[in-house]
Amino acid sequence: MIHKLYELIERAQNKPTQKVAVAAAEDAAVLKSLKAGMKEGIVIPILIGDKVEIERIAQSIDFNLSDIQIIHNDKGAAISAQLAVSMVKNCEADILMKGFVSTGALLKAVLDKENGLRKSEVLSHVAFFESPYYHKLLCVTDVAMNIAPDFDTKVHILNNAVEACHKIGIENPKVAVVAAVETVNPKMEATVHAAMMKTMSDRKQITGCIVDGPLAIDNAINKEAAHHKGIVSEVAGDCDVILAPDIEAGNMFYKALSFLGGAKVAAVIMGATVPIVLTSRSDSEENKMLSIALAAAMD
Repeated sequence: MIHKLYELIERAQNKPTQKVAVAAAEDAAVLKSLKAGMKEGIVIPILIGDKVEIERIAQSIDFNLSDIQIIHNDKGAAISAQLAVSMVKNCEADILMKGFVSTGALLKAVLDKENGLRKSEVLSHVAFFESPYYHKLLCVTDVAMNIAPDFDTKVHILNNAVEACHKIGIENPKVAVVAAVETVNPKMEATVHAAMMKTMSDRKQITGCIVDGPLAIDNAINKEAAHHKGIVSEVAGDCDVILAPDIEAGNMFYKALSFLGGAKVAAVIMGATVPIVLTSRSDSEENKMLSIALAAAMD
């Protein structure tokens, strides 16, 4: 069981070095994170984009590109995304990473029916937090991809998160399907969805994890809060995964953990044939590098 995000680096170092295809690599923050990943010996980047601009930025951050493959493209970021996806599809790279390209353009290339990397019906964002106020890593999903997921989409999001947990050694993750309250209220769709997912888990329609819900966020992550409310649950106070009801709740929780809670984070997109590193502009350089380490550590 991994308890600290830096253990992902150690896990990745025990694997063959992963090749990362970077779509539109002319981005200083991305290049800095790749430089750090190379220093740790966990990735080899393949930089796709405007070679002149990539080399200019690399020089400004003292990043030696002499042994790094650069595929020149000056026809726009969308073409760079297509080239990066093609390299992964042709097994020339193990990981896909977003550079200076819009998320929409990158995902369009990933989801292309003929040339893309779709594996699951749903792509979803999976983030692992290391918080000073929680006793183990905490996965939060989905905070960046699916705006108002229906029930079927939530099941796919749950399964993607469980797969991510398995890939880093969390064998039987405890999933808290959260809502504003911990009781089922027909007027609150999130509580109904949570109860349905718990029933599916109990009946082995969802496997590889333990699911409980609805749980409010306090009793999902705090045993004492759960005890005060009379909640008897294997998940409450010890969850590995928080499944948010929608993107707004998930995104606010993600940013509150990062900017108010002092948490570190590593995140990837799941549901494609390979992990996709897609970080936020507001993520720190450390969090970007840890996201690369997460992708590289996955079995």
